[in-house]
Amino acid sequence: MAQSVVGFVGLDEVSLELAASLLHSGYAVQAFETSSQLMDGFSKLGGKKCTNLTAAGQGVNALVVLISHADQIKDLFYGDEGVLKGLRKDVIIIVHSTIIPAQIQKLEKSLTEDYQMEIVVDMYALKAVSEVSNGKIMIISSGRSESTSRAQPFLSAMGEKLFLFEGDIGAGSKSKMVIELLEGIHFVASLEAMALGSQAGIHPWIIYDIISNAAGNSWVFKNYVPHLLKDNQSTHHLLSAFNQNLGIVLEMAKLLIFPVPLLTVAYQQILAGSSHVKDDEGTTLLKVWERLSGVNIIDAANAKGYSPQELASQLSTKSKTVKRIGFIGLGAMGFGMATHLLKSNFSVLGYDVYKPTLSRFENEGGIAGSSPAEVSKDVDVLVIMVTNEYQAESVLYGDNGAIAALPSGASIILSSTVSPAFVSQLERRLQNEQKNLKLVDAPVSGGVKRAADGTLTIMASGADEALEHAGSVLSALSEKLYIINGGCGAGSGVKMINQLLAGVHIASAAEAMAFGARLGLNTRLLFDVITNSAGTSWMLENRGPHMIENDYTPLSALDIFVKDLGIVSRECSSRRVPLHVSNVAHQLFLSGSAAGWGRIDDSAVVKFYETLTGVKVEGKPQALSKESVLCSLPSEWPTDPIEDIISLTQKNLKTLVVLDDDPTGTQTVHDIDVLTEWSTESLVEQFSRKPKCFFILTNSRSLSSEKASALIKEICSNLSAAAKTADDSEYTVVLRGDSTLRGHFPEEADAAISVIGEVDAWIICPFFLQGGRYTIGDIHYVADSEKLIPAGETEFAKDASFGYKSSNLREWVEEKTRGRIRASSVASISIQLLRKGGPDAVCERLCSLKKGSVCIINAASERDMAVFAAGMIQAELKGKSFLCRTAASFVSTWVGIIPKAPLLPGDLGISRERAGGLIVVGSYVPKTTKQVEELLSQRGHSLKRIEVSVDKIAMRSIEEREEEINHTAEIADVYLRSGKDTLVMTSRQLVVGKTASESLEINCKVSSALVEIVRRITTRPRYILAKGGITSSDLATKALEAKRARIVGQALAGVPLWQLGPESRHPSVPYIVFPGNVGDNKAVAEVVKRWALPGRLSTKELLLNAENGGYAVGAFNVYNLEGVEAVVAAAEEQRSPSILQIHPSALKQGGIPLVACCVSAAEQASVPITVHFDHGSSKQELLEVLELGFDSIMVDGSHLPFKENIAYTKYISVLAHSQNLMVEAELGRLSGTEDDLTVEDYEARLTDINQADEFIDSTGIDALAVCVGNVHGKYPASGPNLRLDLLKDLYDLSSKKGVNLVLHGASGLPKDIIAECIKRGVRKFNVNTEVRKAYMDSLTNAQKDLVHVMASAKEAMKAVIAEKMQLFGSAGKA
Repeated sequence: MAQSVVGFVGLDEVSLELAASLLHSGYAVQAFETSSQLMDGFSKLGGKKCTNLTAAGQGVNALVVLISHADQIKDLFYGDEGVLKGLRKDVIIIVHSTIIPAQIQKLEKSLTEDYQMEIVVDMYALKAVSEVSNGKIMIISSGRSESTSRAQPFLSAMGEKLFLFEGDIGAGSKSKMVIELLEGIHFVASLEAMALGSQAGIHPWIIYDIISNAAGNSWVFKNYVPHLLKDNQSTHHLLSAFNQNLGIVLEMAKLLIFPVPLLTVAYQQILAGSSHVKDDEGTTLLKVWERLSGVNIIDAANAKGYSPQELASQLSTKSKTVKRIGFIGLGAMGFGMATHLLKSNFSVLGYDVYKPTLSRFENEGGIAGSSPAEVSKDVDVLVIMVTNEYQAESVLYGDNGAIAALPSGASIILSSTVSPAFVSQLERRLQNEQKNLKLVDAPVSGGVKRAADGTLTIMASGADEALEHAGSVLSALSEKLYIINGGCGAGSGVKMINQLLAGVHIASAAEAMAFGARLGLNTRLLFDVITNSAGTSWMLENRGPHMIENDYTPLSALDIFVKDLGIVSRECSSRRVPLHVSNVAHQLFLSGSAAGWGRIDDSAVVKFYETLTGVKVEGKPQALSKESVLCSLPSEWPTDPIEDIISLTQKNLKTLVVLDDDPTGTQTVHDIDVLTEWSTESLVEQFSRKPKCFFILTNSRSLSSEKASALIKEICSNLSAAAKTADDSEYTVVLRGDSTLRGHFPEEADAAISVIGEVDAWIICPFFLQGGRYTIGDIHYVADSEKLIPAGETEFAKDASFGYKSSNLREWVEEKTRGRIRASSVASISIQLLRKGGPDAVCERLCSLKKGSVCIINAASERDMAVFAAGMIQAELKGKSFLCRTAASFVSTWVGIIPKAPLLPGDLGISRERAGGLIVVGSYVPKTTKQVEELLSQRGHSLKRIEVSVDKIAMRSIEEREEEINHTAEIADVYLRSGKDTLVMTSRQLVVGKTASESLEINCKVSSALVEIVRRITTRPRYILAKGGITSSDLATKALEAKRARIVGQALAGVPLWQLGPESRHPSVPYIVFPGNVGDNKAVAEVVKRWALPGRLSTKELLLNAENGGYAVGAFNVYNLEGVEAVVAAAEEQRSPSILQIHPSALKQGGIPLVACCVSAAEQASVPITVHFDHGSSKQELLEVLELGFDSIMVDGSHLPFKENIAYTKYISVLAHSQNLMVEAELGRLSGTEDDLTVEDYEARLTDINQADEFIDSTGIDALAVCVGNVHGKYPASGPNLRLDLLKDLYDLSSKKGVNLVLHGASGLPKDIIAECIKRGVRKFNVNTEVRKAYMDSLTNAQKDLVHVMASAKEAMKAVIAEKMQLFGSAGKA
């Protein structure tokens, strides 16, 4: 590709560094600047000089325009020689400026709307000040999603860090305002701290040395205070800079109607200082501050200094031995301190008003006391760690107070944060006790963890004797121990200064973050910007995340700063030092306490701003209306690229090899192989087939990170070897992962790259429509009903093994790579590019990426996915290589698969198999639990449920585990054999370990138990449904021993359906892989319902199928078990539908058991069989028959006069239809004998066509038994004489009315007559005589035993029945 060119219009010192970075990255750079000195420097870097503005824009891909003042815009852009002259519309314009946002936005609007420039972004470049990136260029940029996406490669190449704000342009200017707000407040707070400390008698350099390494530190304090204390003349310029910059910020706040009380009062102080400088320009800034504060800081700074840490070091050599310590106040900090002293081999007696804490203390080895007095007896040192002065007074001098109980010569270490005045007063009171009690003023800093680790910072002061006596205790508790000269109260004075700064910094962080939110900035990104800028502070970095996460779990309660800044307020009042910023900060904390937030985290002071203004500082993406978001997107790319993809894949010889970390990745494809083992031989065989795609099931999500990485390396090595063997086959590796971002990333990607070598880009594409997973604006969403929930806020993000916080995929990459890949370096392809630029734009974007990039793919529809796939294949054809981490949708799109409807049992030819289906549930995500509950609600009546105790299989003994596994397998076997769908599910209470690895181990035990259960089930299930990724993988590979399977389609959208390979335990059994996170609550129930054994067809349906198929169904009279079994056996052998028919005389003899036998046989049969009652000539009999479970009945009123026959038939017909029974009736009358019922020839009569018309209409029957010369029993020797012409007329009539014809007396009819009858509409033949004869004849054969008689009779009847089925044409129709 041709070298990209970047033009610069205007240069400054920062611009030169940007240009140098671009040149170093391989870009060609040209520039125009009026300053010859800057141009000479640019030329030395290797840049090309341009003679005018227009020339700087010629032939460039991107143009950086430096704007210092808004009045430059007209000449730079729109003048006769302006940069727009001849500039291509697709050139990326980067506005390098921090003029006010409204002016930048006005410029963007003009450029894009009036001049049709496609891409405009802004840029603020500055030097980072963080420890990691100190002095390196960081860039803040913003613009529309498509604009920032296109500009990103150039912006990334210009600086070390890139912060991209999507949305309105002007984020650079806005971020600068927020940083300046913080700098101004921190600057004034630093001056206030030095003034109060100096007035309190603490050496300014001691304050600086301690605070610059403590929680009160800020960049401003650390970097400005030394210059101030040295009284440098250069510092006076700071006032004018702050004056100008803060004035702009205040104007913006007024415009936005946003209160900034801290900034306002800081600005007023700076204004006051500026007025002094104006009067005397030779005055240094510190002298100005001395005038304002009335404190002589310069002389204090120039006084003789000392080293607090050196004094602490000397103390350790003089410390006295301490054996017994009393400790009062076992709160969060105190408990950690006291237990650490126990670990340091001190004997510690502890007291706290909260009794459960005392029990915990005893469990740690401490001695609990019932009062302050009790823990003070016979101790060498007493440590007081209570909340405030009131509590300190109470435990020392109140009821059962410590002072009276302390032995003479004991030392008291007061570690509570109290005022210096309280400490001084306490020391005097102790001296009056006449017990030689010594006091050490030793406030602490560092937090709960450091307290427990013994790594606190302690600022101690007091008499030498007191310090020496307590020195060993102080050393044990601290990592940094400072001994402050000045007597008791000096230590608290330093702590007070630290708290002054810490409190102001928390409050200013709240003001800054809220102001940033009001400016419309992404607060999470803004926080990252600030922490790399001069606006940072220790407290902002520590408390800012609480504000962004909206998590106010009290690590340090807001009321603590009400107290600590209250101490500052009192001290400044008593010492007459005006502290404007500190007191306003105190008022903010007071406001928070008054609002009821006092006991939550001190970062909750931000709620003051949120409540007043309505802004939300929380940086988490919010749940959105799915419909609103999708409707707001641009229209899809107008043409479906699927045909292009199919064409491109024919040119692209690469095979897509999908390494699937669980089986659910096959959820969008069909007619593709999946391998469960990856030997080189298997892979060679697979490559030799030249497939466009195949899957390898790794199941790596169930492994530890180390094992997963090793597995991917092994597979990739085998792939490489196999590809070379198979004619150097080319392939692209896809790491198919979870659409909710769980899995081993980046470990698996790193492992793959270590084998296959560096690729041009990693593709991150978790879009999966069927699962409701959308990526929009780089944020990944999970659809929940009508809402789009950011993925980081879902149950999936809380996964015990693969949890995460970020929903923004750029930030997710940074989070998962632990900062190795910065969010700002991650590229993306936006929906706007997909929908407006199409595949060619995708290809161009991919080809422009820096080698080794990571690229996020946004998508909100299958069309988006297809556009990307087409563009990626184009890029591959141009020689680009990619490693993909994707969800399932990408695979099917890249291959060019056209979706097909979900499959049903009939599609696989198993609709009539009678074994039960096996449903195994191991997934624990809440969605699965809800789906199981719905399954039981809908299908519980027809489903057998077995719950496996997770406690027994994962947490108990081997014997209990084995018993649970065996018991479950045995019961499941019984259920499946009886044709019952069987649910084997783990108990729903989630059992997790203390660590992610322990949780994974529990998951493995559960999964292996399910494997053993399925392995021990011997019955071949009709189908298997496995719920959950790990579960489905382990069952397929370990329990069912499948080495390969064919993905035949889906059982439901997003639910893969496999057929197991021939080597498996159950070849060709349908295997439904149901992901844990797919479908609504009813999804599992829907699949189980679709795959349930179909209900028996009705007799009416049997005859309707016969009508449509042009055949007839045999109805065979049965009298006993042998007859029933003969019919069923013949039907299953011939794959024929059939009817079990009971005559009244048979019912009289066999009774209800005979009917039950027929019904049960019909239910268990693998072909459609119904049960019919024949020749019901008695009303009473028929009324009883209606309740016995028949599928159909024959109402025989043929012996009645026509009208009575109609009335009788109609009466029964209405009752039968109310119970969904088919009704057959006879018109005309057959002669002959059936079951001892004889109709003489003179009584017989043919069916009258005219009567038939009226009879059908009047009775509502479903089938008509006709008399056309047919007879019951044997036909005469001359053979049957059927009126086929009458039969045709009857068929013409009945077919119009939806009534089927039935012919009784089929025994003895020759083949040709049968065929003619079927042709003329007969759909049911009654067969009795020949079957009865076969039975009777079999009895004449000598048999040894009754069972032999039964078997012989059954076989004899079966042969006749099978012959009839072939004759009737029903064989093979089931």
